[in-house]
Amino acid sequence: MATLEKFVVETTVEEEAAPYRKVVSDVISDLGMAGRIAKIKVKIRPEDSLFQLAAVVRGVLPQLILKDFAEIQKGGSEGEILITISVEKHLPRLLQILWDRYGRDSLEQPDRWTISLFVDNPEEEMVSLENLVVDDPRRTLKSNLADMAIRVAPEGFRVRYHSLNGNDFIFVASEDTMQKEWIDEAHTMLEELKGDDASGSSA
Repeated sequence: MATLEKFVVETTVEEEAAPYRKVVSDVISDLGMAGRIAKIKVKIRPEDSLFQLAAVVRGVLPQLILKDFAEIQKGGSEGEILITISVEKHLPRLLQILWDRYGRDSLEQPDRWTISLFVDNPEEEMVSLENLVVDDPRRTLKSNLADMAIRVAPEGFRVRYHSLNGNDFIFVASEDTMQKEWIDEAHTMLEELKGDDASGSSA
C-alpha cells in the first residue's frame, strides 16, 4: 500500500488495534484508494457500539463535461446533432449516458469518433449537451470512501452517517441510534488529523 501521511487506529480494546489496522490497510489497498487518501484515523469503542472514521483525501479532479473533449454541431439530417469526440476513453461512459437520456434508437455511431443524435429540438439540446456531465470524480470518490468505511466497520453496525466536504470525509457507524455527539467527535477527529495532532499508532 502506498504510504499515507498519517494512519491511526485506536480502540479501547488494545489487542484489537493491530488486527483492525490490517483490515483498514487491506481494504484501502483492495479498493485502490491508497493514492487518494492522505490521512486517515479510525476509532472503535466496542463498549459504546461505536465506529468512527475520519480521512483527508488528496486533490480531486473537476467534473468532466462533454464540451471538454467533443465538438457538438448540427448535422445534415433533420433533427441531427453531430458529436465528434477527441478522447476515445470517454466514449463508453458517454454512450451509456446518451442511451439512458435519449434511448438507443435516437443514436447512430458511424465510427468510433462520431455520434449522430436525433432529437426534436436540436438547437436546445446542443446547449444542454455542451455542459453534460460525463464523469464526476467527486461523486465516484464519495462512493468509494463510503464503500471503504462500510467494509472496515464492524459487522452489524448498520446505523451510519457519512459526509464528504471538500477533501474531508467522516463516517460514523453503530448498532444503536445515531447520536449527534458521535458525529461531533468525528469532526473533532478530523480537525486533529488535519492538524497532525492525532495520537495513537501511526505510520
